[in-house]
Amino acid sequence: MAGILAWFWNERFWLPHNVTWADLKNTDEATFPQAEDLYLACPLAFCIFMVRLVFERFIARPCAMGLKIQANGPQKAQPNAILEKVFTAITKHPDEKRLEGLSKQLDWDVRTIQRWFRQRRNQEKPSTLARFCESMWRFTFYLYIFTYGVRFLKKTPWLWNTKECWYNYPYQPLNVDIHYYYILELSFYLSLLFSQFTDIRRKDFLIMFLHHVATISLITFSYVNNMARVGTLVMCLHDGADVLIEAAKMANYAKCQILCNLLFAMFAILFISSRLGVYPVWVLNTTLFESWEIVGPYPSWWVFNLLLILLQLLHSFWSYLIVKTACRAISKGKVSKDDHSDIESSSDEDDSPPPNQKDHSSTTNGTNKNHGTNGYLTGGPYPDEH
Repeated sequence: MAGILAWFWNERFWLPHNVTWADLKNTDEATFPQAEDLYLACPLAFCIFMVRLVFERFIARPCAMGLKIQANGPQKAQPNAILEKVFTAITKHPDEKRLEGLSKQLDWDVRTIQRWFRQRRNQEKPSTLARFCESMWRFTFYLYIFTYGVRFLKKTPWLWNTKECWYNYPYQPLNVDIHYYYILELSFYLSLLFSQFTDIRRKDFLIMFLHHVATISLITFSYVNNMARVGTLVMCLHDGADVLIEAAKMANYAKCQILCNLLFAMFAILFISSRLGVYPVWVLNTTLFESWEIVGPYPSWWVFNLLLILLQLLHSFWSYLIVKTACRAISKGKVSKDDHSDIESSSDEDDSPPPNQKDHSSTTNGTNKNHGTNGYLTGGPYPDEH
């Protein structure tokens, strides 16, 4: 184990040439980032998750009820032991051959069985109330941490001159504000990483998982390397747009369509300008070129910049989805679903039959038409599940 730790913390990988870990030990005169500081993030992530549960139960939920957001979800599927067994034990998406077999076995038409499986899948999705509470929690955290970041950074010299991120590097002392900022951000993203498996599942699940892993890696790398100054710029730059998208989602769940459209437009402008404009010109420029000129490259420098470039690729992908959503919203006259952050969230499947196709008798299949409430809309084509 000692050999593995010695290999992992190899100074020639983590630090610039002629710098050792002994040079960055805390003294009476200066405090530097220590890897063991990050251990605090794990229990704090659990605490944040518990705070979230309390917040959603006692703050977000009453707010949602005050906005008349109901806890009811999509229409439930008619109880059927045979279909339930297929759904739970075999497949949630039966193919054509299986559908035909079930149709003969139950004496139901194929369309009715397809509708049953859609309703049964939607039945497992959270209500609009739950989605509102999740968005309100994220909105509250992002608003707090973004406000904190702006208030802290406006007093720092590296906000106005990014070369200050590299002068006297890596012998830049760690102050209490940076330490608090880092630990809180890392704890929050750790909580998001694990709660992603219990939260509303979205079609960009793997992309978001990759984003959380890249973010946690970047925070950890920059802290251990004492690249904390540029790290604070990256974190603050990313939090601003997140405030607006969560606010837009809350407006959508509350059926405030005009406010939703306005917030989404503001989010799209801020996201694209900050992630495709400010981020590469301001952040990538200083990490790739100014740091090369002042400090020079070393192994973990390459890894750090590779992660930043990966983040830029994710920005480009999400910007494409946002533009596509904006174009669709313009054509429809409103924002109905955001492919990037799921402004409509779980994308519930419509259970209405297409035009000119008769339903199976309600006395046979026990299903009725959906009545759209709080985001569960009917009357259109079946959107993709995720």
